[in-house]
Amino acid sequence: MLSMWHILIVALLVVLLFGRGKISDLMGDVAKGIKSFRTGMAEDDTPPQLKQDNDPTHKS
Repeated sequence: MLSMWHILIVALLVVLLFGRGKISDLMGDVAKGIKSFRTGMAEDDTPPQLKQDNDPTHKS
């Protein structure tokens, strides 16, 4: 089992290997990715009928 000491040692090693700057940049990139994913999912939630009505290439 992992104890609190194991988690602290692993966290310390990660900070020493990657540095605080790289970790914060990586977390910022992850946040941007999540935000763009949510935006894309919100755009996909529009009903298909509305998408056809707004499509100028759609011919009736």
